[in-house]
Amino acid sequence: MSISMHKASAPVFLRMLGNLDALLDKAEKYAKERNFDPNLLITSRLAPDMRPLSAQIQFASDTSKFAMARLSGGSAPPMADTETTIAELRERIKKTVDYIKSVPASAVDGSEEREVVLKFPNGEMKFTGLAYLTGFVLPNFLFHVTTAYAILRHNGVPLGKGDFLGNA
Repeated sequence: MSISMHKASAPVFLRMLGNLDALLDKAEKYAKERNFDPNLLITSRLAPDMRPLSAQIQFASDTSKFAMARLSGGSAPPMADTETTIAELRERIKKTVDYIKSVPASAVDGSEEREVVLKFPNGEMKFTGLAYLTGFVLPNFLFHVTTAYAILRHNGVPLGKGDFLGNA
């Protein structure tokens, strides 16, 4: 039995974006209990040369929405990367989830051999749809979700592995 491109992508994105939203909810509650502004967490980072929490969430959003667009042959909604509050980041997650849900499985399935070209200032990377999803998108997406989790955990938010994995 094989797995479809849609089943290998959309459910992973939806679950982990939902978990990311739940992590932000816990961060807000943690800050309220300790009487500090939860938005202070937005600029937190694990190391000086790493991007802050806001960027980790923006990258997770971008990675998942652009994957769905590239695999379906559609276009992802633009998002300006200007979020400065947890509420704005949670709204971005919601918009990303809504977009992913709007892409029909029939548009993504069969994209295993679709050419995907990513252009960068110093060149480009070419993939088949399957290689793009499994070798680039999923690792990149999970890196940013994991890093967001680690930033919050590092800042004292009481999170565990179950929070990262969420409910199956």
